[in-house]
Amino acid sequence: MFGLFGRKTVSEEDLVDLHGKVAIVTGGNRGIGYATIQMLARRGAKVYMGSRDQGRAEAAIKQLESENINDGSVHWFKLDLSDPRTAKSAAKEFLEKEQRLDILINNASIGVRSKLDKDGLLDVMVTNHFSHFALTEALLPLLKATANESGADVRIVTVASSTHARVQPTTFSTKEAFNKDYGESVYGRLNTYANTKLANILHSKELQRRLSAQSMPITCISLHPGEILTPGLEEFLDTIPYAGWFLKNYVFVAPWRDGAMTVAFAAAGKKVAQERDKYRGTYLVPMGAMTVPSSFAQDERLQRELYETTEKILAEIQP
Repeated sequence: MFGLFGRKTVSEEDLVDLHGKVAIVTGGNRGIGYATIQMLARRGAKVYMGSRDQGRAEAAIKQLESENINDGSVHWFKLDLSDPRTAKSAAKEFLEKEQRLDILINNASIGVRSKLDKDGLLDVMVTNHFSHFALTEALLPLLKATANESGADVRIVTVASSTHARVQPTTFSTKEAFNKDYGESVYGRLNTYANTKLANILHSKELQRRLSAQSMPITCISLHPGEILTPGLEEFLDTIPYAGWFLKNYVFVAPWRDGAMTVAFAAAGKKVAQERDKYRGTYLVPMGAMTVPSSFAQDERLQRELYETTEKILAEIQP
């Protein structure tokens, strides 16, 4: 299903020059997001690190600067994805300070928790899907304005996961479909997480369809970053006796930078710039190889249902 891997590595030299470009990376103070920011900044980008904790963000930025980001720059972007309202507010604040946005990378996710929040929504779906949807929608006017500039190359990148293929939902037309909880077993929690990653891909593909219908030159790409031992995954594995230790040490062993390579390629790869029509709406696996996601991720009815129902639910909780 997931095809053959493409290249063995992606370096800064495979990325376009990003001087004068502005990017946002959610969940950027650690893991894949941190390594992605480093790669983009080294190509000259002004990168906003989405993080709700100022102390952790500033510490991460200080560390990045000590590791050399050339003449790029990194800035804290206060962003709390636990509530779509705060995500939307953060976007509004961003719109007041910046005149362009070339790259939006929806990277942050959680996978350990699974409970209903104050709005009656599953918290893992809120962080991984609803808040990113709200953030993206609020930033779309600026993304579109930037895309209409001469020589622009605007991209919206969504970090999903190969786990999306574990679930087979029949609909996303109801709130209950988003709140599907597969239980507290190891596989149950993995499937609950997988449902959010399927939502990521469906969102990316439907957003691309809508933008293309408007003749809007924006490239939407979703991807699987690889079997990476991210901080979030490590927290999840720590909850699994015995098997978690084995998985941490013998399965999920690739470093964060490996996970960032496909993300950076999607966000700024030269090959994507050269063949934009080919990459629009695609799903990538390491290292930057196009492949086909599950049949459910390709289902245009599910894509449309997810988008429309998400809009409806968000309108109800953030009028």
